[in-house]
Amino acid sequence: MPEGLTARPLTGGGLLAGLLPAEVVCSDTRGDHDPALLFPEEQAVVARATPGRRAEFATGRICARRAMSALRVPPAALLPGERNAPQWPPGVLGSITHCRGYRAAAVARSADVEVLGIDAEPHLPLPEAVRDVVASPAERLHLADLAGLDCRTHWDRLLFCVKEATYKAWFPYTRRRLGFRDAHVTIRPSGGFAVRLLPGPRLNGVRLGGFTGRWAVREGIVLAAIAAAEPPTPAWPTTVHTPGTAH
Repeated sequence: MPEGLTARPLTGGGLLAGLLPAEVVCSDTRGDHDPALLFPEEQAVVARATPGRRAEFATGRICARRAMSALRVPPAALLPGERNAPQWPPGVLGSITHCRGYRAAAVARSADVEVLGIDAEPHLPLPEAVRDVVASPAERLHLADLAGLDCRTHWDRLLFCVKEATYKAWFPYTRRRLGFRDAHVTIRPSGGFAVRLLPGPRLNGVRLGGFTGRWAVREGIVLAAIAAAEPPTPAWPTTVHTPGTAH
């Protein structure tokens, strides 16, 4: 967890409890809410979408507003912006995720947290064709090492989940595309991970290094969460940890 943010279980944090610092408020659900609860502007966005898409969109927004309420932020429409990223009210930073059977949102005040990204996926093996796109050759070796330590965890799905959370943390800060192969992930079996950005792009003259975060598998869902009180690290160690290596 980045310096300056103390991780501890969050009251009402659901499956995300303990994965994010206390400055972040989470709300999640295993069911869906009625799209009629959306703001009119939000309803217009998904008016032509399938019923399933409308439900997941609505539920993610309602989770987000519940989290905002805990921060005493007035409810507001959360419309999709560039690359469909939610547009948050001034002074608020958030992230929304949804997968089959699970929806969640994490929200913080931007004065407290500058980088935030969450993702959830079903705890199932990643299709081989997708894995070959997502994972670099070095990461595939890393996945094999992890499988040797624990064959019950679908490490390839976790890798995908971490990269999705990385993109959600990255994009609001940079407004730039980040491909699967633009980030190298090291997963720690104890519940942490590190992401090294390749080749360490520059933004405003500063070379961005990467992120750290936490992961969990709970009730059939894989979760990855990133939160930082500062932008992506300006430097990154060249040593890549392997399972069992001290860190």
